[in-house]
Amino acid sequence: MARRHTEVFLQVLEGEGFAQPNPRPMFPNPPGLLRPEPHSPGLRDRIWWGAASDATARWTAEKGMHLMSSTLKADETGEPFHVQQRKQIEIFREAWKEAGHEGEPRVSVSRSIMPITTDLDRMYFGHEGSSSDQFGQIEANLRAVFGKTYAAEPDILVKELADDEAIAAADTLLLTVPNQLGVDYNAHLLESLLTEVAPDLGWR
Repeated sequence: MARRHTEVFLQVLEGEGFAQPNPRPMFPNPPGLLRPEPHSPGLRDRIWWGAASDATARWTAEKGMHLMSSTLKADETGEPFHVQQRKQIEIFREAWKEAGHEGEPRVSVSRSIMPITTDLDRMYFGHEGSSSDQFGQIEANLRAVFGKTYAAEPDILVKELADDEAIAAADTLLLTVPNQLGVDYNAHLLESLLTEVAPDLGWR
C-alpha cells in the first residue's frame, strides 16, 4: 500500500493537475485540475526513501528516489552490518544506472557515534565501547541486523570509523543522538565529533 501511494505521490509532484476544485471555493482557483500547492519545481527529484532490504533499495532507485539507510537493515547474508549496508548501496547505485535516470543519486547512512572526552561521557557511554552488531528477529519473517554504537576516545573512533565500508560509500552521514539527555549535552557531543573526529576523517 505504501508503495502504491508513493507512486501516486511522485506522479502528482510532477506538477500536473490531479484534484477537482471545490465548486464553491473560498478563494478563486485557476482553471482546470489542481496540483499540490505551493508548487516547488524540482521537488520530485529531491525525494528520499528509507530501505531496509536490498530489494527495497533497488525499487527506490527504479523510482528515482534517493536512498536512506539507517542503523538497521534486513540481514540477508549474515555479514557485518556495515558490509551488508555497503552492498545495499552498490545495488542501489547500479539499479539507478540501469533505470537510466539523469543526475547522480544520493545516499545517506545513520550512525550512533559518541566521542568520549569527559567523565560524563564515560559515565553515559563507556560501557558501549565493546558494542557490536546485533542480530535479531523483528518480525515473524524478517531477521535484522542492528549496527553497533561507536563509543570511544576520539583517536579510537577515527580508526574504527575509517573501517566502516558503508560510511565510505555514502554521500551523507546522519547522526542519531540521545535526545533524552537534553540540548546542551547533545550540543557537546556534536561539537566533540566535529572538532576531534571529523577533521581526521576528512569529513565536511
